[in-house]
Amino acid sequence: MRTVKIVTDSAANVTALSGVDFAFAPMKILTSERDFIDDADCDADAMAEFFDTYKGRSKTSCPNPSDWLEAFGDADDVFCVTITSGLSGSYNAACAAKQMVESEFPDRRVFVLDSLSAGPEMTLILEKLQELVREGVPFDEICTRITRYSKQTGLFFMLESLKNFAANGRVSPAVAKITGLLNIRIVGRASDFGTLKPLHKCRGEAKSLQTLVTLLKESGLTRGKVCIAHCRNEGVALRLKELLRDAFPHVSVAVDHCRGLSSYYAEQGGLLVGFEKE
Repeated sequence: MRTVKIVTDSAANVTALSGVDFAFAPMKILTSERDFIDDADCDADAMAEFFDTYKGRSKTSCPNPSDWLEAFGDADDVFCVTITSGLSGSYNAACAAKQMVESEFPDRRVFVLDSLSAGPEMTLILEKLQELVREGVPFDEICTRITRYSKQTGLFFMLESLKNFAANGRVSPAVAKITGLLNIRIVGRASDFGTLKPLHKCRGEAKSLQTLVTLLKESGLTRGKVCIAHCRNEGVALRLKELLRDAFPHVSVAVDHCRGLSSYYAEQGGLLVGFEKE
């Protein structure tokens, strides 16, 4: 019997999947003062507190092909989901590892999916993979179905700060300066190309949450699953959960916290919302 494994990078906020063989390759967050490895021992809250006062530049480092090879292990069939290639080289590194495995071991198969997203949308994709693997669906059919499923999910975000995006060169300092001023929050989505696209500048928490609900309605959410990941902002995440329960009675909503890489991008107070489209 062929062995099957699900693999991802730490941008997914997932460290275990029950009933399947699973591994994740950690991302790194690098600064001039200290570095953080987003593994099982990473203290995301302590890292977020560090960035509250850190003024220098920072950047992220994705798993290299060797890291991915270690995560793949010796499984016959591997399903790998990476953070969007629009923010990271993780996908390209995983594809390089796939080529190494399949050229050396022609009987092994590795499927790599660019999530074009991060955080809770990746979580939904991994949970669907878990379901398909546990059902014993054939390899090629899983590849087809998970690719189709990934196009039926989406990601919205609400950010109170863009400081790390600016420090990492992802947005201009002028754009980053807007957030945090006059209680302004940025609400946006992951684009079809895997980049983060700001949509609205909202003043205040209530307006920001209602904007998220409206965007989810416009995106076709009626039933299925929503996954909310927060960075040190559980109270607001739970308020959004209640708003979604009122607006979408047939939707299942889960709340989780951001791990290291997601906390770096979401920053203090940020919310990431993954969802299934109709």
